[in-house]
Amino acid sequence: MLRGLYTAGAGMIAQQRRQEMLTNNMANANTPGFKADQASMRSFPNQLLKAMGTNHMQKFGTNRIGELTTGVYLQEATPNFIQGALQETFNTTDIALLQGNVPGQVTLMYSVENNEGEVRYTRNGNFTFDGQGFLTTSQGNYVLDAAGERIQVGNEDFRVTRNGEILDADEQLIAQLNVAVIPDAGQLVKEGNGLFRYGGEEQVVTAVNNDGVTYQLQQGFIEQSNVDTAQTMTEMMTALRTFEANQRVLQAYDRSMERAVNDIGRIG
Repeated sequence: MLRGLYTAGAGMIAQQRRQEMLTNNMANANTPGFKADQASMRSFPNQLLKAMGTNHMQKFGTNRIGELTTGVYLQEATPNFIQGALQETFNTTDIALLQGNVPGQVTLMYSVENNEGEVRYTRNGNFTFDGQGFLTTSQGNYVLDAAGERIQVGNEDFRVTRNGEILDADEQLIAQLNVAVIPDAGQLVKEGNGLFRYGGEEQVVTAVNNDGVTYQLQQGFIEQSNVDTAQTMTEMMTALRTFEANQRVLQAYDRSMERAVNDIGRIG
């Protein structure tokens, strides 16, 4: 009976964590460049049951009864890197990254510098500039060029070509906006504020003048979140109902144990 309690409890915990993940997706449905998380549910290893202290082996030639499942858990939440739709904003500091042909698990992202001076990656092209004229994300992270340097645009009077060249009002080259080639998107870890940390062993290279990948930048546009709100709402309802079903099973076990302790114990 206690095994049943643990199994139902594990199911409730898994669905609660899945619900939290889906809620976070819904909360960021309007966040530019946000990549929705997907849940990977796994079952705990089954246990092998054997008969002990009985004549089961003499009757059936084995003391093996069968397997017992021990519940499920949410193994991980992995981002979905499908391209989001583009929305026109007419802001010169908004730059959308349109990913073209890329092989396998490769994805393209902007390179930025976080508050600790470390390189991070993002698809949120909702840029701005600080008091010194450096191009930054809306959270204040510096946007980097192909050489890994900060980009000083001065003001919003600049133009970005489709391959990422940033030109001033006189059509003079300011910098080459970097587009990083992430060789394995599965090794990207979310750090909040639209930033990703890459933990893979393969080296991150630039897509600039790289014949292996194609991309296009659109100034005056942002990439919207790739959250499917209708699908997410459906999954949230499914998670809630599954949680409630496990909760009812847990309550049934609790009532059975209460009766076993109180009623049967009184008879004895």
